[in-house]
Amino acid sequence: MSPLPWALLPDSSTAGGDGHLHIAGVDTVELAAHYGTPLFVYDVAHLRARCREAVAAFPGGVHYAAKAFLCGAMAQLVAGEGLGFDVASGGELDLVLRAGADPATIVLHGNNKSTAELAAALDAGVGRIVVDSDDEIDRLAALVAAGAPRPDVLIRVTPGVEAHTHEYTATGQEDSKFGFGLRSGAAAAAVERLGAAGSPARLVGLHVHIGSQVFVADSFARAVDALAPFVRECDLAELCVGGGMGVAYVEGECSEGITAWGARVHEAVRAAGIEARVTAEPGRAIAAAAAVTLYTVGTVKAIPEVRTYVAVDGGMIDNPRPALYGSGYETFLARSVTADRPRLVRVVGKHCESGDVLVREAAVPHDITVGDIVATPVTGAYGWSMGSNYNRLGRPAVVFVEDGQAELVVRRETIDDLLATDLRLS
Repeated sequence: MSPLPWALLPDSSTAGGDGHLHIAGVDTVELAAHYGTPLFVYDVAHLRARCREAVAAFPGGVHYAAKAFLCGAMAQLVAGEGLGFDVASGGELDLVLRAGADPATIVLHGNNKSTAELAAALDAGVGRIVVDSDDEIDRLAALVAAGAPRPDVLIRVTPGVEAHTHEYTATGQEDSKFGFGLRSGAAAAAVERLGAAGSPARLVGLHVHIGSQVFVADSFARAVDALAPFVRECDLAELCVGGGMGVAYVEGECSEGITAWGARVHEAVRAAGIEARVTAEPGRAIAAAAAVTLYTVGTVKAIPEVRTYVAVDGGMIDNPRPALYGSGYETFLARSVTADRPRLVRVVGKHCESGDVLVREAAVPHDITVGDIVATPVTGAYGWSMGSNYNRLGRPAVVFVEDGQAELVVRRETIDDLLATDLRLS
């Protein structure tokens, strides 16, 4: 197979004179030697460019979907580029606040927000709460009655639109744990309740999110079309179209991208006669292609007439997407990023599961060997953020690279970190 398609690498990627992959002028082989592996390496310029593209595509407002990837450095970068935050838990809310985010730029999501999470959001003064159920309205009412400030809210509507994506990441169909159904009348009832005199919240808009890793911008336009009569009837000031624009992970995939997504949504909004301010919540589209993950090869096990297994020092705890969704990735060697990759192997992790597969059919150079640094691109979203500590292994470190400099922004977890909550051992 030919060399790795360059478009899958972060924007600042180059091949050094020795063939090594450099990102933002930093040698990834040297990064692996200095910080150890597994290691997430993020291209700061790439992150900034996608943030700016999103702001231009959705001038009505952009909130970064923090679940895609979040740490203090990422929160500060996002805020510095003029984006707000879509947070889905009390933990994400606390992190972005500690990072200095303006509470007014924060939107709180979640299909089962606890009373404590709602109270924390109200106390912080978040800009919006996306209401997801009647039970949540009851909890808000109790908090406001007890003296909490009355929040501005959006109602999450499930429009009955099925996006062309994995069933686990589709959220706009009628059979969904998220939001109020449009066809069932639940959304209309929620609007009536929250819009009534004495409501525990100020209803300012509607929210829709049809799913994640959606390649075709027309899917979002169909959601707008499905919602349009309801949006016009409600006559509210805001319409959030959520996130979900996909990215290419492997050779042959193609996404229309953030700019096309914004253009298609605004075209559909205009055609439908919707006058509300349109906002969006990209996550994967900003973070995914900005990073590569570096691993060290520990074993190369050839099974005659079956396959060759290449085992690395990470796996499903730093990238669970292949196990969860059957997601595909490409592979290459950091020491020879432009090399042909004629050999097919299965790249697996070190965890005690046969399903711990990172790349099922991985194309690599013929001379891959123990000690090589294997890299997987497009791992900046839903890798580190979905990580776990299975087999009592720590999550990897995260490095940001920019202008020839590397900064460790998240250190590697230690065994002491993992045992800190075990009361018999602490």
